[in-house]
Amino acid sequence: MRLDKLLGALGLCTRSESRELFRRGRVTVNGETVRDGAKNVAEDAAVCLDGKPLDTRLTRHVMLCKPSGVLTAAEDPRQKTVMDLLPPVYRALGCMPVGRLDKDTTGLLLLTTDGELAHRLISPARHVDKVYRARVDGVLTQEDAAAFAAGISLKDFTALPARLEILSPDCGLVTVQEGKYHQVKRMFGARGKTVVQLHRVSFGPLALDEDLQPGQYRELTEEEAAALQKAAAGSHAT
Repeated sequence: MRLDKLLGALGLCTRSESRELFRRGRVTVNGETVRDGAKNVAEDAAVCLDGKPLDTRLTRHVMLCKPSGVLTAAEDPRQKTVMDLLPPVYRALGCMPVGRLDKDTTGLLLLTTDGELAHRLISPARHVDKVYRARVDGVLTQEDAAAFAAGISLKDFTALPARLEILSPDCGLVTVQEGKYHQVKRMFGARGKTVVQLHRVSFGPLALDEDLQPGQYRELTEEEAAALQKAAAGSHAT
């Protein structure tokens, strides 16, 4: 990739601004000053700006502990979004949420620059489990669990069979393989229960990192990213 294009992709400067960086000798590649932004650089090249090494990876996968009150969206003119919780480089690289969590839903949200991976992960055909801990206003019963397992008919679609594991009279773990708008809340609503708290604990092979506090994030490890790719291909990682 051209060096000036790489700096732009990382959100460090515009193409015109990069010319000034090169003119002043502020950019080095593998220890050598580069004054021509048209120079092509290898993926493993050591690029520095003002002597500081740059993370030049264009592909990023992020695990975010989404707090309540934040929109799952790339941007919004009036409300805070999950992208506002991340450094600007992720927006510059085109990192986007994988599916959606409602504004008041908390927990594991994945974001990636790989649009094809995101599409496969949220496709019901890939059978990628999403697990939520739901607290309801009401008492959960085995009849509710049986209804979830059979597939609940809603106004505009019938939800695929899901698993409801009852943890306490008013709390359960719900496993679904699709993620339509307000789906889990609507499924409980069809059973006469109102969800008062919803928290996603896992997505496919990945569980929410317990060290992450609401609003905090970290990038996935290579092993985690590989497990996601395997899940997206329709192979269940263990």
